[in-house]
Amino acid sequence: MKRRVAIFGSTGQLGTELADVLAESAGFDVVALTHEDADCKDADAVRNILCGARAEIVINSAAYVRVDDCEDHAREAFDVNAIGALNVARVCAELDAVCVYISTDYVFDGAQAVPYAESDPVCPINVYGASKLAGEYLIRQTAPRWLIVRAASLFGKAGARGKGGNFVEAVLAKAKRGEPLKVVNDVRMSPTYARDAARVLAALIDAQSEGIVHVTNAGTCTWYEFATRAIELTGLRSSITPVASEEYPSRARRPKNSALVSEHTLVKLRSWQDALKAYLVEKGYIDDHGA
Repeated sequence: MKRRVAIFGSTGQLGTELADVLAESAGFDVVALTHEDADCKDADAVRNILCGARAEIVINSAAYVRVDDCEDHAREAFDVNAIGALNVARVCAELDAVCVYISTDYVFDGAQAVPYAESDPVCPINVYGASKLAGEYLIRQTAPRWLIVRAASLFGKAGARGKGGNFVEAVLAKAKRGEPLKVVNDVRMSPTYARDAARVLAALIDAQSEGIVHVTNAGTCTWYEFATRAIELTGLRSSITPVASEEYPSRARRPKNSALVSEHTLVKLRSWQDALKAYLVEKGYIDDHGA
């Protein structure tokens, strides 16, 4: 018998892939919810739509993701990422549904030299990270059954709804125009193909996993290394220069290292290099054999 899954933020970068992957599975019946269907900040709207959907699993991938804007609009960031998460978790508790929350690598301060595992201590250094961590805590104390998935540096076909695209597309657009590129080379992260993350998340849900799980493609790199690889794979000719992050000052502090690794046995994703190539094939930048 199929299990009913409701997805908040179903038009986002990860939400789009989750809706597709779960709909392709024989074990799930998907209810894809947009912001217009139900604003997670509205407790009554959340309750009405989830009760009407009779959801057994609720995935909350809705988020206020504009990191710099969060510094200036902290109340809105917490309203969506924390209070919105609480609203969803409360209804999950009422329905005895599993509450799945998509969190972020920015719950860490970036001070350690190696990738962060689920058991490492959290310490966000910007409002966005703090609001997502608050959401994590509220879910853990509210929903009897919960799964928190921390993803990082996502790239996927839908693009980030709140950011107007993704990093790969921005880099390739500039390269196509022949514009010189300057990309930071002192911030390490874990690039994550949204399609791969969705497949692993579906497997975690199917296995009835609970707790905190990191889901990223294997390996780490700097943004410069990531951009360089994307340009190399597409065969574009573009000048790309590594720079220090101080050259691009921002309102929000970023962790110098927000790379993630998982201690969970189900999280076995391919390398970020292979995932990037698969994404470029999906988007039609290259064929299956290369550029």
